[in-house]
Amino acid sequence: MKKPSIEALTKKLLMELGEDPSRQGLKRTPRRVEESYRYLTRGYNQDVRAVINAAVFNEEYDQMVIMKDIDLFSLCEHHLLPFYGKCHIAYIPNGKIVGLSKIPRIVDIFARRLQVQERLTSQIANCLKEALDPLGVAVIIEALHLCMAMRGVEKQNATCVTSSMLGVFRNDRGTRMEFMNLIAGRKTNP
Repeated sequence: MKKPSIEALTKKLLMELGEDPSRQGLKRTPRRVEESYRYLTRGYNQDVRAVINAAVFNEEYDQMVIMKDIDLFSLCEHHLLPFYGKCHIAYIPNGKIVGLSKIPRIVDIFARRLQVQERLTSQIANCLKEALDPLGVAVIIEALHLCMAMRGVEKQNATCVTSSMLGVFRNDRGTRMEFMNLIAGRKTNP
């Protein structure tokens, strides 16, 4: 049995809401919604290993590498509403580094799926741990959830902060505090 397309389901949803999907403003909405959801969930069709493997390099650098203020957009799996914010990532190499542009791509691959912020944070950290076998990985995400801002408790300024600390970031308070202090300064445009 053939499953209905997102476009057909959207048309049905519009009718269930009491709308006329054939009226001028909604005529092309079902197709646009399908295209939008395909784009916003494209992470399901991306292989994170293929993105990373070509950009892991042997390097004897042993200090903290931080990428901060990575914009992220995702969809809450409970309400299919967006959440968005910033991701801050650090790792301490153990003989291997990853190309810097791959770090935001890793974030995007996992964010472009139906998510909860807690899982997203862990997936990013575990991905880097697996790919690089570093001494430690730290990931912090700060995000605003529209499912809380637009409905439910309607708190427009409530931000959720999640973290995943692995290796030395979990076991060494000094390393963790160094990371926290370095990301606290935020924007540092050279």
